[in-house]
Amino acid sequence: LYYWGAALCFKLFGVSDVTARLPSALSALLATLALAWLALRLEGWELARWVLLLLPPTVGMIGFSHSAAPDMPFGATLSLAIISAAVALGLVSAQIPRYASLLFWGFFLGAAVLAKGPAAVILAGGAMLLWVAFTKRWRDALILFHPVAIAAFLITALPWYILCARRNSDFLRVFIIEHNFNRYLTPEFRHIQPFWYYLPITVAALLPWVVWLCWTERSEPQVAATEPGRAMYLFMAAWGLFPVLFFSLSKSKLPGYILPAVPALVFLMALTAGRMLKSQRVFSRYAVGSTGVFYLIAAGWAIFSKTGLGGSLVLVFVLVAALGGLAVIFLALRRKPTAGLICAVVVMLLLATLGYVGMEKLDPAISARASATQIRPSRAARTYSFKMQRGWEYQLDFYLHRELTEWNASIPGEAIVVTTKQNLSELKKSAEIIAVISELSPQAAIVEVRPLAGNVTGGGKPQ
Repeated sequence: LYYWGAALCFKLFGVSDVTARLPSALSALLATLALAWLALRLEGWELARWVLLLLPPTVGMIGFSHSAAPDMPFGATLSLAIISAAVALGLVSAQIPRYASLLFWGFFLGAAVLAKGPAAVILAGGAMLLWVAFTKRWRDALILFHPVAIAAFLITALPWYILCARRNSDFLRVFIIEHNFNRYLTPEFRHIQPFWYYLPITVAALLPWVVWLCWTERSEPQVAATEPGRAMYLFMAAWGLFPVLFFSLSKSKLPGYILPAVPALVFLMALTAGRMLKSQRVFSRYAVGSTGVFYLIAAGWAIFSKTGLGGSLVLVFVLVAALGGLAVIFLALRRKPTAGLICAVVVMLLLATLGYVGMEKLDPAISARASATQIRPSRAARTYSFKMQRGWEYQLDFYLHRELTEWNASIPGEAIVVTTKQNLSELKKSAEIIAVISELSPQAAIVEVRPLAGNVTGGGKPQ
């Protein structure tokens, strides 16, 4: 699904890294609007406002909405499927016929399978099973197996799988068995991490609001005061909890695997934030007030540290942080619920300000764009990689407009080699370094090399 979206964007707007990221950005926007619509139908504009303020600035949404990868289209389509399931189950009042919600449930689940494979069925089905285990509403959940939903799912996802299987004889084995079951059950793909890996990853993905997640537990009795409210609360909890639990058991772990849990967890925070601030409890006032203190510290940091920010950007950052921090502290002490609202707005403004400089400084470390510009177009044909991270290889392929091959000592003549600083010493064992072109980051050292004497013959074969 991502590749179709990228191809369409290339066709309409030309090939660039912006258009390559556009499918992920639009998917993030779609997921945010869908979650805001759910909040609007559930409790009105106040909850929708909190969703719109809290979800977009989270690290998980910002990071993956900028990536040219299938993670965000997968997370967005899966979110739309689960939101449609909530409507079909009657957990939210929406003026949509049940058959239409079942149609959307099947369609978006099929789109999620097109985005990243059968993991969509496992995550959606697992979240529904967990919700049923919490609520004992087994009969209600059977509506999700309605023929309309099944037909919509099969019509959406099945044709592409059939065509691929007919075109490629080993497609089902490679994709279904190796890249799904083997990836989950064995360490074959070498993304080995400890069982608790996703705890810090979840915390990082929910920044800067992760502290607010503890409000959810404290305000659960208020949220679940009625049976419909309790059912919806548990539905979102199951949606947010199951991906983390499921992939914690996997033998292969990558940060993007738990992206589908982020919208649900943020929704829980939005669901409880307004209530906690209105309750005037000491905990909520201190939590928001401490955030205001953090803003004042950030303003001092911007003034006295060597941040590299331009003069006007320092002024904007300091004014937003200082005035926002004072406003948050004042409103928290006065027990005003608008303190939380101001807190969320200030975070968005600070992120927007830092984005102008922070991304520019981070770019050489997280993107191959800057490294690729150090290689002259005339030398691109003689450029190779050497033990690069897979993601960086793909980026270099894109920016250099060719597929890089791995350099080895049997390749005669001078060449440009992109490697990591860590592997540069290993490269020197089989190559003479003629010149160091660039060392922009630990992930990319660009050097001009020739094989050491005696390593190659005239025909380019190892002796």
